[in-house]
Amino acid sequence: MTFSYYPGCTLKTKAKELDGYARRSAQALGITLAELPEWQCCGGVYTTAKDEIATKLSSVRALEAAKKEGNALVTLCSACHNVIKQTKYALDTDDDMNFKVSNYMGIDAREACDTNVVHYLEMLRDVVGFDELKKKVVNPLTGRKIAAYYGCLLLRPGKTMQFDNPENPKIIEDFIRAIGATPVIYPMRNECCGAYVTLEDGEQAKKNSSAVWESAAGFGADCIITACPLCRYNLIKAESEIPVIYFTELLAEALGVK
Repeated sequence: MTFSYYPGCTLKTKAKELDGYARRSAQALGITLAELPEWQCCGGVYTTAKDEIATKLSSVRALEAAKKEGNALVTLCSACHNVIKQTKYALDTDDDMNFKVSNYMGIDAREACDTNVVHYLEMLRDVVGFDELKKKVVNPLTGRKIAAYYGCLLLRPGKTMQFDNPENPKIIEDFIRAIGATPVIYPMRNECCGAYVTLEDGEQAKKNSSAVWESAAGFGADCIITACPLCRYNLIKAESEIPVIYFTELLAEALGVK
């Protein structure tokens, strides 16, 4: 099965392992990730100002390109996924947004961008299936106690993202079980790491991130996994005493392609 794939900027620079392990694992699972040929930066954050259109056009172009290829659009970085998914939702539900984008781009934006946006984890759950994934594991991570860190962007706003229950998510824990490890449920798994606050107030971001890794470690986690490069950056910068790695690295290890 083929998906259009939007990697985003960070996966080409500071988070190459998130991307590389994802590609190898997809190949092992019979999934083709067809990288969009001329993608641009998603904008980094979704600007909520109703009259701000320009910063959303890169996401519009990614959606349009996937629609032309006839594929659903897979994303991996939590921030990119959030921005593209929110842009798609706005085009679908906000007539003024659709009107402005259509006029600027010279297209019927709502129609041209009518493609499904899925996160890599959703692809594993809904396309591959966690039961099928479990069958393909050649190196089960038995005995490993893994803490899932969702952060903010995969889950919120819940009505738009529709990724999982924003207050009590389980998709990453189900993934951890599928690769043979034991998920660690801890209170801070869907709290903010500090995000871009780290650029202006590093101590506040460190405080937030320290609370996350201390919570995970306190509940017996061997490591933390995430899908967000910024979350990983903040947790490591906060001097996490347990490893913080991308979920795709554990997936590749379990599938024998690391």
